Amino acid sequence: MINISMDRVSIWTALLFFLLLISTPSPAQEKKTEPPPPKKENLLQLLGIIPCPESEDYVQNKTQFQLHTLLTEQRHPKTWNLSQQIQKDYKTGLALLLAVDEDITAKLQHLNQNHQELDRAMKAVEKALLSHRKIYIYGCGATGRLAKQMESTFWRPFWHKLKNEKKIWLKIKNKVGQDVEERLIGEMTGGDRALISSLEGFEDLQLIGRLQLQDRRISMGDVVICVTEGGETSSVIGTILAALEQWQRGKNYNAEISRQFLFFVYNNPDEKLLPFNRSRKVLQESGISKINLTTGPQAITGSTRMQATTIETFVIGHIIQTAVENVLRNLLSPKEMNKIGFKKTSRLEDRLKNFAPILSHIKECLPQLDKLTELETTTYTQSHFSTYFAQKGLITVFIDSTERSPTFRLYPLDTIKEKKRKCWIQVWTGAASLGQAWLAFLGRPFRGLSPSFYQKPFEEQIKDPFLKKAALTSLQQAGDEQQWLYDFSFSEFNLKKRGPQPGDLGVAVLLTPEEKELRKKDSYFRRFMDLFIAQKTKLALICLTDKNPEDIFKTIKKTPYFKKKEKNVQLIIPIETDNDPFGLNQQIALKMLLNAHSTGVMARLGKVIGNTMANVSPSNLKLIGRATYLIQSHVNDILSRPQWVKVHGLRKPITYGEANAVLFEAIHFLQDKKQEVGQTAEVALSIIRILESLRLNRGISNSEALAIVNKVGLSRYLSQVGSQQLNTDWFFY
Repeated sequence: MINISMDRVSIWTALLFFLLLISTPSPAQEKKTEPPPPKKENLLQLLGIIPCPESEDYVQNKTQFQLHTLLTEQRHPKTWNLSQQIQKDYKTGLALLLAVDEDITAKLQHLNQNHQELDRAMKAVEKALLSHRKIYIYGCGATGRLAKQMESTFWRPFWHKLKNEKKIWLKIKNKVGQDVEERLIGEMTGGDRALISSLEGFEDLQLIGRLQLQDRRISMGDVVICVTEGGETSSVIGTILAALEQWQRGKNYNAEISRQFLFFVYNNPDEKLLPFNRSRKVLQESGISKINLTTGPQAITGSTRMQATTIETFVIGHIIQTAVENVLRNLLSPKEMNKIGFKKTSRLEDRLKNFAPILSHIKECLPQLDKLTELETTTYTQSHFSTYFAQKGLITVFIDSTERSPTFRLYPLDTIKEKKRKCWIQVWTGAASLGQAWLAFLGRPFRGLSPSFYQKPFEEQIKDPFLKKAALTSLQQAGDEQQWLYDFSFSEFNLKKRGPQPGDLGVAVLLTPEEKELRKKDSYFRRFMDLFIAQKTKLALICLTDKNPEDIFKTIKKTPYFKKKEKNVQLIIPIETDNDPFGLNQQIALKMLLNAHSTGVMARLGKVIGNTMANVSPSNLKLIGRATYLIQSHVNDILSRPQWVKVHGLRKPITYGEANAVLFEAIHFLQDKKQEVGQTAEVALSIIRILESLRLNRGISNSEALAIVNKVGLSRYLSQVGSQQLNTDWFFY
């Protein structure tokens, strides 16, 4: 028994020794199971980045352009998850966008209780009309297009139509002046060329605002209305301060008098703007009247083409229209006033109350808008293009189409030199040639910036080397010759070169009284619709009318358009034109509808993350700041999520300076690669590079990050990166 037991002990001993032997790691195995290297706390060291001089200069010296504290740069709670919602359901996403316009209704109700500054502006326009002085409206970007619209959509067409009423015109022409059409000047930073796309370097210069004021021959005694969405745009501030200096140089300057002529319109609370020197200089100046139209955060974070510009257009437009009515009512009989569109006496407060019902009518058409947004989204996902056609609504349609490019990082409008269409959208109007199209658009000849006037001041007075280089480069693209590069006529050239192809989308936009054009087979609208029907395309009709919508439907049923009703979409929106000869209410309705629609399309296509425009182009100091803040915000949002912390542990948030250094690396990288503007956003590249480097605990290159951007996209990446289920097969290095 003992021997047997000893044998068993030996066997077990040998077995235990063998198990111990195979469980002891070899030197190679020991190397594999070593703990991971400690995480580098310094992000820039991990990425191997030394901040470039431009980044150091921006972070240290350009604090006045780091605007992420402004209310217009915050995320609106109503649209916080817009990108996720609209992926599930178009209608829900569009409803969220339109819900933010309710903030405008609330602000207008407040203004109706506190309208002293609005009244002062209205009185100034009245005096300018009767004293034959100029009315100069100046803005930049979206507000610059607003200024152009005041002149070319509202002011010029009204007086042109009035001059055709011979008896009425003879009665008033001496009072208002033969040249009244020319005396409201809508100007934007960069001149008419900036209608197409922004010109880098200009927005950041107070100098250009001063020069354009001088170039357009605005002098003391003219009414100057400067409009800036955020309240901090340098070129707009330069304009209003230059206008003030004209008064201050005069004898016996009186601030109370100058403020009757000078107006600064903006959309942020004063306390948010006062830390910025240039804004504070205006806000604390008693010689300038301030009109604050703050509504709150925008539906898309920082996208002031939305609510900020909508309320500015509505308020300024009705200030001017009411002033015109007040002047003419003292010169014409009630019957004559009725004939030119002023059917009853209206106060400014009455007109501002029209906004709420306008918004209600747009919301009522959500089921049809939902279909249009889906139709256009599908057009682009299938690699096709869209063409919008408009006449009265031309500028509103054009503005929406051009503002898609900087907001969502798309190709800008194609020039006539492009061999193939690159821009997803084009706009046509009823004109037989390029030159006639510009006249139809502006109501006057194209107005660019002459290098002979601007170049020397740029060279001598711009001290910042980066701004000087950008401004001088942009000046070469701002002259009168630029008009010949863009053709939106209904001409043979466009029909042959950029005509519809199967799968494309055509959208006809009509405003009262253009409904009757649907009955005419030879009208531009019918020719446009017939052209698209013949090419087996998709077709949509947007009609804002003061007629009974049922009557419009009856007309549509008699056209070839209706035969394709299962594929086509029509939106018939009733908006009254009574006492609105400027047609302002229908234009505002069209603006809000198109803003929601185009934003919905881009959100569905992944161009929006949450409610942030992560594809923003950092093309000026303000947008560099916005891009930096977007990078910082999205990265820190991921780092704070429980899923990330569980897998990767706690990490301190990245700083503004770190985000900016990575952004400038991305900017230079894409410039060196000559990456096409419509393809890659620096923000997405920077966010993915930072997070992927932190996830792997090794710095990945811009090229590696670009591969992820192109293969996965930012939206999909962010939805997975904080999770253990991250699909690493997506990535290739």
